[in-house]
Amino acid sequence: MANPYIALLKLTSIFIFIASAFEQCGSSKTFTLVNYCKETIWPGITRSDNHSGDGFILKPGQSTEYTAPDGWSGRIWARTGCNFDNSGNGKCQTGGCGSSINCTGPGSPPATSADFSLGELDFYDVSLVDGFNLPIAVKPMNGTGNCSIAGCDGDLRQNCPSELASKENGKVIACRSACDVFDTDEYCCRGTYGKPATCLPSNYSKIFKQVCPVAYSFALDDPTSLITCSKADFAVIFCGSRNQTSCSYKDKKVVCNGSSNSKAYKAIPQSWLILLLFSHGMGPAIAKKREKKGRVRKQPHEPRSVGTFYCLPLG
Repeated sequence: MANPYIALLKLTSIFIFIASAFEQCGSSKTFTLVNYCKETIWPGITRSDNHSGDGFILKPGQSTEYTAPDGWSGRIWARTGCNFDNSGNGKCQTGGCGSSINCTGPGSPPATSADFSLGELDFYDVSLVDGFNLPIAVKPMNGTGNCSIAGCDGDLRQNCPSELASKENGKVIACRSACDVFDTDEYCCRGTYGKPATCLPSNYSKIFKQVCPVAYSFALDDPTSLITCSKADFAVIFCGSRNQTSCSYKDKKVVCNGSSNSKAYKAIPQSWLILLLFSHGMGPAIAKKREKKGRVRKQPHEPRSVGTFYCLPLG
């Protein structure tokens, strides 16, 4: 006859497990990516500690959501001029991150990037250190603290120095950084130039800074370009300036005017049944079965384990 105390202990353990799983997986940040550009883009998302990540198409006027766990650190940017086949293989004119629509490496310069380090205090900035391909604005939503809007107010492609211009069919499609073009210690802040006292703005980075005054224009730029905020979700707006971000926070959701929703990329399961199945060791088998059916998209964050429970991205 089964010991009732043992049964009660097992039942209690299951409830404790479920509660801890929700606590571990429930702490997350939502990024709403909005394409205000006149062209289709292919956003790329990678983690700082693992450059393989995610990627998808975003047509003009479309928006999508991406959910990252608290503690996530990584980068979001736009790839342009991409041509992918039905299998998701291809290449891009700017910002490419491998040979598939899902990133298999870091983004290739030139590309404007939005960088994040999430935690109790979230750090974020828009960087031109790897060059410029599209304007980006980052707007924190419903947060506390500084929470300023980061971004670039202009289009560097329109006044890019000829020696930095990246062209396709005679058209300037991006503006490279001086480090990328000339590859010297002075421009790249390496060696003896790797300290704040010696890594100084160049004539090229000053042009970048004039167009984008609150973005990083070179590796050790003004630290005021790095902004902090707490308990916020974020809108990442492509081809939107800091003063033109028509996004608001309504009903615990970021809403941007002039955009239509596309697929959301969720990082946490919501079903108690899934939690119970995972707690009994069936999660990996379910995940494998779902991936075979194409229902699980690889995200820049690896599944993180809580005991034998996995917080998998469910698309």
